[in-house]
Amino acid sequence: MALTKITGSGISNSAVTTAKINDSAVTTAKIADGTIVNADINAGAAIDTTKTGLGSFPTITSFTPTTLDDDTGGNITITGTNFTSIPEVTIVNTSTGSITTASAVTFTSSTTLTAAIPSGGGSGVYKVRVQNPNGLAAQSGDSLTYSSNPNWVTASGSLGTFAAGASISTSVLAYGDDSTSVTYSETTSVLTSNSDTPNSTMNLTLNSSTGAITGTAPAATAQTTYNFTIRATDAESQTADRAFSITVSVGINNAGQFN
Repeated sequence: MALTKITGSGISNSAVTTAKINDSAVTTAKIADGTIVNADINAGAAIDTTKTGLGSFPTITSFTPTTLDDDTGGNITITGTNFTSIPEVTIVNTSTGSITTASAVTFTSSTTLTAAIPSGGGSGVYKVRVQNPNGLAAQSGDSLTYSSNPNWVTASGSLGTFAAGASISTSVLAYGDDSTSVTYSETTSVLTSNSDTPNSTMNLTLNSSTGAITGTAPAATAQTTYNFTIRATDAESQTADRAFSITVSVGINNAGQFN
């Protein structure tokens, strides 16, 4: 709708349209009484907080680590800008909206904080939120994985003794949060490697989904114990390592035996 322009000498025929004024162009010089009051400002206008006396919004650039075990909790170091002493730090579950509040916050500077995240907040993916005492807050773009590491069921140590050349079939077991499945891999180069079989490697197969270990025992010429480490990795890419061994025996009794 066009508005009639009122000038000091009266009403003119030229019109002022809404396209003639935009938010960035409004100044006191364009206001009839030369002032701007609350009623003059649209509720949707973006007013810089420095104009209100509140200061600047904080920002979160990064935080480390990006994974915490919710069974133990731990500290995260947050970097950003405009932190003031002493802000509230929370983590917010991206799926459920549940909030866990840091048990302590250390204010190092306007760009660095350390927050102690307590245990037991519940496994999941979270955003980190920092709120200054004046109420201005920021939420991280990156996510924090707050989850338990995989739990091993199979005890560390020997998985059994097998005769040289005998068939091997054994397994290991671990599980993730709420008994979810994990994947298995070897971090050493002994169990599944064939670089020096039978002296120091076994050339066996480790099933990454089930943890089954199968194959033929190396044709060792003397009793040999092979030591190796298997890693369990859960859905959040958290890991837990455990050391195991398999012994290959030689001699008259070639029957496999299990511990």
